[in-house]
Amino acid sequence: MIYWAPLLHFYQPPTQSHAVLAKICEESYRPLIKVFKEHPESRVTVNMCGVLTEMLADHGYSDIIAGLGELGESGQVEFVESSKFHAILPLIPKEEVKRQIELNRVTNLSFFKNSYKPRGFFLPEMCYSDEAASIVRGMGYEWVIVSGIACQGEWPMDYIPSFKLGSRLMKAFFRDDIISNMISFKNINAAGFASRIKELSGGKEDTYIVTAMDAETFGHHIHDWEKIFLAGLYEIIKNSDEIRAVGISSLLERFPAAKTRPPRPSSWSTTNEEILAGNYYPLWNTPHNNVHRLQWEHMDMCMEIFQDAEAKKDNEKSEQFFNTARETLDMALHSCQFWWANKGRMWSENLINKGLILQEETIFNSYLAVLSSDCRVSEKKRCYNKVIAARHIAGKLRDEILSK
Repeated sequence: MIYWAPLLHFYQPPTQSHAVLAKICEESYRPLIKVFKEHPESRVTVNMCGVLTEMLADHGYSDIIAGLGELGESGQVEFVESSKFHAILPLIPKEEVKRQIELNRVTNLSFFKNSYKPRGFFLPEMCYSDEAASIVRGMGYEWVIVSGIACQGEWPMDYIPSFKLGSRLMKAFFRDDIISNMISFKNINAAGFASRIKELSGGKEDTYIVTAMDAETFGHHIHDWEKIFLAGLYEIIKNSDEIRAVGISSLLERFPAAKTRPPRPSSWSTTNEEILAGNYYPLWNTPHNNVHRLQWEHMDMCMEIFQDAEAKKDNEKSEQFFNTARETLDMALHSCQFWWANKGRMWSENLINKGLILQEETIFNSYLAVLSSDCRVSEKKRCYNKVIAARHIAGKLRDEILSK
């Protein structure tokens, strides 16, 4: 038997407009749920970032939340954990990593209730590092899904890679990057996929394959792809004694674990050449990208001023400003502002600027928290000097955007 374990990644940034969200819901999310309900034999692992769960509720799309919840209750959908605001976890402080994960857990539990029982973890953009994975394991999650390019051993098709992180063991599932990208870019059809994975199994008695892509691939990026590919594939395998769709965690009970080396630091967009050069997360923080450099300089200053506010809040007014800064910083860590800062590949002046505005709002309220506190005047001046420095970096960043 060939066990096919598909994962779909549902996410929209906190800066997304209602019009775009509405379009995605109509073209992708609702049709996907319809396909799954029409095919009770279907199984899929779902990563739903908490920011999107809340957005769906706030914008009148609670039926999508309810639909996914029902599929979770029936066992067709397996949920995994993630970062609420889709932060690139290897690039942010440990405390913020833990907070993003906890926020995601609390948010999704409040909406999906008993159907939300994640055993595994989706690192946003599959950006893996041992440090981030150690935090994930320490919070109780059994496995991570990572890009195939991160694999350092024999390609796993009949065993589950298991590796040591400190005193704990973590398991990894490697996405088949080639086949996943073939699906994402409409370079294979349902029948071709079924034939391809039969060939890859090499005649072994039991094997598995993991595919992963954005949920929006189906219906939004590729019109009707949820019907043409997914529904078509579920029909092909419905009565098959060769291929079965499963949730990823079910593979833990079907295949033995084997000790391996940890995955290489990488993302699902990183090339082998970039890994060898130490450029592990090129679309979010690459050395030769001046916009990325300025974005992270500003983020570092934002974090420093926020930490000043956290240390100095000591009365009700100061606490209120700090709480506003805290909520804004959670959103300000989202990945899209960096992804859209790649001239010649993905470029959006407005989406870069929207991310910068969230950072500036964090700084603004953090400084107000310090200003409203009872700390010494010299400490307030010192903090304000950091605000001026951050403003200078923001100006340079906007100049860089406008000069492109």
